[in-house]
Amino acid sequence: MPETILIIDDEEAIRDSLAGILADEGFLPLTAGSAEEGLRVLDDQETDLVLLDIWLPGMDGLEALKLIKQRFSLPVIMISGHGTIETAVQATQSGAFYFIEKPLSYDKTILAIKQGLQVARLERENQLLRESEAPPSTITGNSPVIMRLRQQIERVAPTDASVLILGKHGTGKELVAQTIHRLSARNRQPMIAVNCAAIPEELIESELFGHVKGAFTGATETKKGKFDQANDSTLFLDEIGDMSLKSQAKVLRILQEQQFERVGGSRTIGIDVRILAATNKNLEKEIEHGHFRADLFYRLNVVPIEVPDLADRCEDIPLLVADFISQFRHKGLGDKQFTPEAFQLLQHHSWPGNVRELRNLVERLLIMVPGEMILAEDVALNLGSTSGLQPPVPHTGSAYQHLAYKEARRQFETDYLRAKLEENDGNVSKTAEDIGMERSHLHKKLKALDITIK
Repeated sequence: MPETILIIDDEEAIRDSLAGILADEGFLPLTAGSAEEGLRVLDDQETDLVLLDIWLPGMDGLEALKLIKQRFSLPVIMISGHGTIETAVQATQSGAFYFIEKPLSYDKTILAIKQGLQVARLERENQLLRESEAPPSTITGNSPVIMRLRQQIERVAPTDASVLILGKHGTGKELVAQTIHRLSARNRQPMIAVNCAAIPEELIESELFGHVKGAFTGATETKKGKFDQANDSTLFLDEIGDMSLKSQAKVLRILQEQQFERVGGSRTIGIDVRILAATNKNLEKEIEHGHFRADLFYRLNVVPIEVPDLADRCEDIPLLVADFISQFRHKGLGDKQFTPEAFQLLQHHSWPGNVRELRNLVERLLIMVPGEMILAEDVALNLGSTSGLQPPVPHTGSAYQHLAYKEARRQFETDYLRAKLEENDGNVSKTAEDIGMERSHLHKKLKALDITIK
């Protein structure tokens, strides 16, 4: 996509000459004969850099420079046929990137333009990096499912193939996307992420494609969208299954043509973007129900990657806990240890919230447990109702009073599940729904406890 340069100069010959040279260099030139006209152009069209004459009819260049720096984030190169050291210093102090005297050296002008555009790109990248909260840099775990996940990532990352990342809430789908991007050839720029479920439907198109000034009520200036920001990089569309059919059609067109128009605009913008998408929904069922476009699904589903539930890799929990403790240590939380019994309790939990639930629990334990050792009792207390299968506190006459904690918990789970199954006439699906557990996890729990379904 050619970068746009606005030339503001009252001399038509200079405007035309500069415009011709910039076009030959691969830029898209725009021209204006006054500061007022130039400001209107900036309001209407996305611009990457301004060449601004100081001596202009009406508003002069220095006054225009101050307005441009207040309203727009772009480099400005000042040009003047009557330059003085004092004027150059004043322009620089007002935010000018460079000062060039007339008659113009075109080689010097092109060099200054390229340097200004490069500085602007670096500033945008740094801003995006500051705004993004980077997730953990590695996928933690040595379980078979995680080893297989790493192998899939390593194979697909160096390519430009679209990837559809599948998994339930809290499994780490964005971490997978970040890892793919980090191992790709596009990692020189930050990955741009957008949560399709968190943006109102009426704003999703503006968020993705940007808009021009006046496109709708409240659009007071032209704004770049996520596709613009992700040019030459990676765009991560999280919760793609929650995107409206109208927006899906536009995303499909962009993927097919690698170009788009901003909301309210008519200018076609070319891009080079790799798409990673994620969802916790079954998109094939969504297609059957008319909620998702089949053509977009097949465009995204070049390489599907499924992120496993935490309950399917419980052997990774000690490594995950150690990783979280290390992260929280930098937040000023204490460095605590978990007893083997505490880890056993963690590994028997159903984890409906997956890795995110575990991370939150570890942070809560580090804050709430006063000692340096986290016991099974601490874990049970802080898991609370989210576990669904916590043994009662032993009291006088309790059937569990004289049992060790591990045996008491197992006995309670056995009694509890047998009673629930009996209430539901042996219906596993209904029982799972009643106790707030995934059906597949309940089957595993019944098998582990040797409970036979009648």
